[in-house]
Amino acid sequence: MRLALLRTDSTNPDFVELVKQLDAYLAVIDGEEHGFYDQFNKIQHLKYVVVAYHEGVAVGCGAINSKEDAMEVKRMFVNPNERGKGMAKKILGELEKWAGELGYTKCVLETGKRQVEAVELYKGSGYQVIPNYEPYTDMDNSICFSKKIG
Repeated sequence: MRLALLRTDSTNPDFVELVKQLDAYLAVIDGEEHGFYDQFNKIQHLKYVVVAYHEGVAVGCGAINSKEDAMEVKRMFVNPNERGKGMAKKILGELEKWAGELGYTKCVLETGKRQVEAVELYKGSGYQVIPNYEPYTDMDNSICFSKKIG
């Protein structure tokens, strides 16, 4: 499989389109809680974005954003037709590499417990469950992770 990873930012039109697909997916998964999560997932100011291309077509994305002493992994998504091929793991690895190049030694993230594939991805990539951090401390559906990098 030919996969190209492009480092870009949140102005990339392929990233914008993939995030629209992600948000539509999450609106169904999160149900009534979607509005709460959505307010923390705006993409306008993301400087560190990775878009994955398979044979020239954008099929996945992810981003990192500074959060205190760590980089927070945000907006991870792979088109449902392309899942199960290891793309998310490659995107995540590229984000971790980039975070290390920027001088960070840790990545953190939040995902929903109902996103079983995401939880499996993070556990399988060496992330450890941590207490929920702000603004997710009171969200029963949230699960937060941390991983030392570099």
